[in-house]
Amino acid sequence: MKVSKFTGSVVAIAISTVLSAQAADDRYIIQVDNSKKGIVKALAKQLGGDVKIDGNGFLAASFAGKDLESVKGLLNNPHIKVIEEDHRRIPLSVYNDDAGNPMTGQVTPYAVYQSQANQVNFNASAGMKVCVIDSGLDRSNPDFEWNSITGDNDSGTGNWDENGGPHGTHVAGTIGAANNNVGVVGMAPGVDMHIVKVFNADGWGYSSDLAYAADKCSNAGANIISMSLGGGGANSTEENAFKSFTESGGLVVAAAGNDGNNVRSYPAGYSSVMMIGANDADNNIADFSQFPSCSVTTGRGKKATTTTDETVCVEVTAGGVDTLSTYPADGATSSALTADGSFFASSSMENSGSASGNTYFMGTAESIDSSANGKVCVIDRGNISFHDKVQNCENSGGVGAVIINNEAGMLYGTLGDTNATTIPAVGGAFEDRTALLAATSMDITIGTSDYGFMSGTSMATPAVSGVAALVWSNHNNCTGTDIRNALKATAEDAGAAGNDVYFGAGIVKAAAADAYLTANGCGDVVEPPVGDIALSANGYRSKGKNKVDLSWSGASTADVDIYRNGSFYRSTANDGAYTDSFRTYGSYTYNVCDAGSTNCSENVTVTF
Repeated sequence: MKVSKFTGSVVAIAISTVLSAQAADDRYIIQVDNSKKGIVKALAKQLGGDVKIDGNGFLAASFAGKDLESVKGLLNNPHIKVIEEDHRRIPLSVYNDDAGNPMTGQVTPYAVYQSQANQVNFNASAGMKVCVIDSGLDRSNPDFEWNSITGDNDSGTGNWDENGGPHGTHVAGTIGAANNNVGVVGMAPGVDMHIVKVFNADGWGYSSDLAYAADKCSNAGANIISMSLGGGGANSTEENAFKSFTESGGLVVAAAGNDGNNVRSYPAGYSSVMMIGANDADNNIADFSQFPSCSVTTGRGKKATTTTDETVCVEVTAGGVDTLSTYPADGATSSALTADGSFFASSSMENSGSASGNTYFMGTAESIDSSANGKVCVIDRGNISFHDKVQNCENSGGVGAVIINNEAGMLYGTLGDTNATTIPAVGGAFEDRTALLAATSMDITIGTSDYGFMSGTSMATPAVSGVAALVWSNHNNCTGTDIRNALKATAEDAGAAGNDVYFGAGIVKAAAADAYLTANGCGDVVEPPVGDIALSANGYRSKGKNKVDLSWSGASTADVDIYRNGSFYRSTANDGAYTDSFRTYGSYTYNVCDAGSTNCSENVTVTF
């Protein structure tokens, strides 16, 4: 399994955190029939509760200093069905400010090509609508069909078309930025959207906010709910809201999370919600993309049974690393670098402004060099800080600085908290080093932009939401579940052969899904055949160890590849049998494949 790593420095904002199971801010959800809500609402207030949301079949209220059991004791009323914790929900993204100049022309993000969205025409007359639950969509960005966008204001979060941070605007652009010769283009250009702003000024909301927002999405006539957010803990109110939307024919899509571990985040972890992971431009999994197990254990002790449920883990992935999309006007920092008149990718470091001049190579710029006077310094990374390199360039009379990475990829960095330099400085890619050193003149510009880069499963999620809207617009007799199944059936396999916990079914492909539905129609979409290999597994204890006897038939190569828990385990001779041995406990899922092939067996799980 290849893993994409960031190089250099990145600015991390609003990273997903798995929250405690304790009720956030002493806040709870109270499920109650609408006809009895007035009685319960009055009782809650009488007992010191502060009612925050009056939703369909539930109330959300805070009780200062009270834990869940205390609140249950206070609200001992026959009209109340359930009282449960109201978990926080936060945006899931890692900010990564990078270069590009979509201010003067339309740029197509790499994920559009990777997902084949450019190969399918969006049918604007199909009535598709995507409901984006996030931090709002700022009206200052011109790259939207504003006549096709609606939203809901909220007294706690403000107007839907005024951003509560750039996250929601970036997400919306990936879904539906217009095809208008400027800025970027979305997966489903110009698709109708409904915006529900759930994040407060501090950048988070609650699970009850999402349940309430689901009703708003439904009332607005949305086909798809897109949520680039999540957090720890599940509750039935939130789960039921999305289950209801799905059962009514809709599709709910949510981010897997950015902590790079196997923790299940919610709402993505509910079976009715399609969980999305992130990959990079090279089809590698992003190192931040969470990968919860697909195994579900019910019962305890000897009665425990473990099954595989591919609806509670990553189902597909899409581009989510260095994703270019829309920002509130002037909300992003951008850089532009030309050398001998040719454009080169760069990253802004510090100090807005422009610089032009002949070039001078300062090596690693560890000292003042008067030969740099009046020139753009070209500098290698290494030995001293970025700040000191730029300071030495400026003290030498240099007018601007380009620092080139010393390893593959773009150099991302800043000049530190005590930056004392004033000349514009940008990072350059190692792959461009030869061309940049050979250049005789350079132009550098650092300024603000309406477009910028972010990374996270938050960016992959709207890519899948947009692809779903695009495909569905050409097959509008399908249900959301039909679209979900088609996207999985036609995803490009990546990572370990077959379904794995990192990529799920693979990288989403719009044109393949469109062709699949054209050939097969809607209804029960038939998954591609697993293969010709039959596998059985027998688990047992022997001499203090757990052992699993694998037996298979139908493999056609001299050796076979064995996968355990979604990852390649080992190759062995195709003699029909292998015994695995270990001392650890848990669930172990196996499949056997022809060597180097996708001809594989079904998954078989053994639990100790």
